Amino acid sequence: MAARKTRVDPKTQKPLPEGIRYRADRNKYQVRIWATGLNGEARERTVLVETLAEAKRLRSDKQTQLRPNGAMTLEAWHLRYWSTIESEVRQATASAYDVSWRTRVKPWFGHKKLESITVGEIESAVVSWKGSASTRNDALSMLSRLLNGAARSGIIAANPAKLARRPKDDKIRSYRSRALTNSEVKAMLDGVGEGPYRDYLTALAYTGMRAGEASGLCVGDIELDHGIIHVRRSLSPGRAGKLVEQSPKSHKERAVPLPDHLRPMLERLIAGKRRGDLVFTGPRGGALSTSNVRRAVNWEALRQRLDRPDLRIHDLRHTFATILFDAGMAANDVQAILGHSSLQVTERYSRARSDSALRGAAALNAFLDN
Repeated sequence: MAARKTRVDPKTQKPLPEGIRYRADRNKYQVRIWATGLNGEARERTVLVETLAEAKRLRSDKQTQLRPNGAMTLEAWHLRYWSTIESEVRQATASAYDVSWRTRVKPWFGHKKLESITVGEIESAVVSWKGSASTRNDALSMLSRLLNGAARSGIIAANPAKLARRPKDDKIRSYRSRALTNSEVKAMLDGVGEGPYRDYLTALAYTGMRAGEASGLCVGDIELDHGIIHVRRSLSPGRAGKLVEQSPKSHKERAVPLPDHLRPMLERLIAGKRRGDLVFTGPRGGALSTSNVRRAVNWEALRQRLDRPDLRIHDLRHTFATILFDAGMAANDVQAILGHSSLQVTERYSRARSDSALRGAAALNAFLDN
């Protein structure tokens, strides 16, 4: 087999570097480089430049972009990096990510080289994945965490998942519409009957604590004299289903008001207990979780009783948020009590926008009657 003929620069009569040739028909230097195509495939490209110096610089720039571990598959990277992700997120989030990896991310991207994954391919996957917008966003977040770790480790230049458009829920969502009215709350509690589960649900409806936060509430967190409950921890299901103590979702302690009508119930629940004992426990003294509460009170029957087929325990938190606004509290105070990360989330519970049509009708009627 004949050796490749050495290309010579006609201007200097010196050999040209690998990947560069002189095009006499264009009077330019042609540089051959490899790049990643829109679909993630490796493609050869040629670029024409005026001078040999430009050709060398372009070739050198592309060489510096080559990353030695970029050919690692996403599955291999997941095997190495998953423990890091798991240590950074809450147990419930880790469980959701694990499902996302097995059912969506791995089947689509597991065999792909890290350096070949593109924004377009990610967006195509998100559209193709089955499930709600929330479910697909979980999978996108899982993929993004993996690629973000690869970018920080220098395996790829940047995380393409950050540029991918997130799916949106087509359904019209209203936080106020998910809240129960006062009469519905009473009907729900009447359906549960006296006992620890009714106490637990009552606290959720009238304190706005998340279910895990109420489950982790200890005697020492309650200030009866000042009418305050300190939210300092949360009990959430771990990977094996066992409840794990964590910080609140916001990772910050906060205080929520203790209404007077809850005081007798809490005084009864904490009587004879030590500061570190749980306030809300099951009939046998065990910790409560949403799963064992739903099972114990026959949640499906409560849904039918209220004619709320999609009612969730978390909707009791929505209920309390609307109560705060309807009681005339300022949005920033409601935000602090609920522990929301942004005021924008809090204001979704306000009647300000939902009542705009009523105010508009009143204004129009007054104008047209004149």
